This record gives sequence, structure tokens and C-alpha cells, in this order.
Amino acid sequence: MSSTQYQDTFRKTMGRMKDLAGEIPGVIKSFQETGAAAMADGALDAKTKELIALALGVAARCEGCLAFHARALSKLGATRAEVAETLGVAIQMGGGPSVMWATEAMAAFDEFAAK
Repeated sequence: MSSTQYQDTFRKTMGRMKDLAGEIPGVIKSFQETGAAAMADGALDAKTKELIALALGVAARCEGCLAFHARALSKLGATRAEVAETLGVAIQMGGGPSVMWATEAMAAFDEFAAK
């Protein structure tokens, strides 16, 4: 695993989303608006919502999701301990496969947090 694996994943995915937005701009714009609304502070703060999203990324086995939400968590000031506990819940809910993806999620968070 390279030290910039998830940063590269983030950049590649952003580029691909931009390309896709050229083909289906309304769909991508709506998806982005939904994301902004879902992550806005409310009864839960943005960091809590990003922790949930990271756990769901583990459950869905989505590398791009790990990159996006680990990056967001590093920018929101999440601690490694908060991420680890979140991953513990993802593992409890998802079993063995989630253990494997939780290790990837922690690597993604560590990569962005170190930047």
C-alpha cells in the first residue's frame, strides 16, 4: 500500500465524478446537494455523521467512500480513537469482511490525518 493510496483514490474519484457530471449533470448535482443536506449540522453534528458514513463505507466495502469520509473526518478534527471506535461498531455489525475493510478505513484516516 502506498503512502498516498487514499489521496490518489480521492483525486481519481473526483475526476471521474466530474467526467460523469458532464454526462448527467442533474443527477450528480442532486447527489451533491443531498450529501450537503445530509451532512449539515442538526441533531447530529457533521463529525458524527461522517463517522457514520465511514462505518457505512466499511459495510459497503467502498474504497472511494473510505477515502472521502476519512478525508472529511481528518478535516473535522476526528481523533484516531473516535475513528477506531466507529470501526469497532462497523466490525460488530459486519463481521469478518468488515474487519478487513476497517483496516483499510483506518489506513485511509491515518493517511489524511498525517497530511
